Amino acid sequence: MRPDRAQRVVLGALLAALSAACTFHSTDSTEIGVLTRKVGLLGHKGIQEETYLPGATYTFPALITDWNVFNVALQNLEMVAAKGRGDREDRDDLEFKTHDGNDIAVDVTVAWRIDPMKASYLLSRVGGSTGEVKEHLVRPACRSIVRDVLNTMTSEEFYVSDKRFEKAEQARRNLAEVLGPEGVVVERVILGEHRFNPEYEKVIHDKKLAEQTAERMVSEGNAAQQEALRNLETAKGQVAQQIAKAHGQLNQVKLAADADYFKAQREAEAILAEKRARAKGIEKQNAAMAGAGGRTMVKLRLAEAIDGKQILFVPSGAKGAALQTMNVNDLIARYAAARSEEQRGQSVQPAADHPK
Repeated sequence: MRPDRAQRVVLGALLAALSAACTFHSTDSTEIGVLTRKVGLLGHKGIQEETYLPGATYTFPALITDWNVFNVALQNLEMVAAKGRGDREDRDDLEFKTHDGNDIAVDVTVAWRIDPMKASYLLSRVGGSTGEVKEHLVRPACRSIVRDVLNTMTSEEFYVSDKRFEKAEQARRNLAEVLGPEGVVVERVILGEHRFNPEYEKVIHDKKLAEQTAERMVSEGNAAQQEALRNLETAKGQVAQQIAKAHGQLNQVKLAADADYFKAQREAEAILAEKRARAKGIEKQNAAMAGAGGRTMVKLRLAEAIDGKQILFVPSGAKGAALQTMNVNDLIARYAAARSEEQRGQSVQPAADHPK
């Protein structure tokens, strides 16, 4: 038998023996598989780039292949102080100093998962299981990078939730930059409870309490100031209303006074006009009475007065009992003159009381 033919026979027998010794490998619903060939008979030797999908069963030769499985579901790395709760039985939280030099310990949880496309890379560089990836890569990187981000915070900033969330997101971004190329996807960094030195914790607590008291007093002062301003505005409104009401009443009084004054003025003008007219009439009457017609009228009135009356002539009582006569015409003329003077005086008196 020729040598090359003999080699082919031996190789075929070997393959037949290997085929008879095949093994079955399965992946769960959240797992992927990575195959490693120890010899290059059926393909290139070493870790295969291909990843085998979840939820399937595969057959490979038992002696010349290795099989590794990675869980690609979301994983949690819990580094906490409570014993038996996290990834360690003992205390495992992050301890460091704040930016202002105080000792602090913080519980940290990192949510991460394996990138299925880089499972073979992790197998060649890190380890052959999810647990090994966690212990050899994820845990050291998380403790170092998260600590570096958090020690830039001051002690008081740990009491500000927005600042904690900001730093947690920064830590996630920094972890993603480091672990992403290695085949690990960092989904989230969660900061839990933090603990200072008990004495410093008391100082911080007292300071926060004092700040809250001060803020409350400021708020109460602002509220009182606002209340005073509201009361002032209310008082201003009431005063303005009263002033407007007083102005309205004053205007009404002024209008009434002006009306009364106008009425009295008109009445005075009417009385003055009437008096002037009467004075003017009496003046004209006096002027008429001062002439011959006035004397004639006086004589007529006197004659009317003595008409039908008996006139007696009485002796004067002088010696000799001589009978004296009376000039009746002269008596009437004197009486008429006296009446004329009396009427002239009455007519002048009203005119003097109401001058023009």
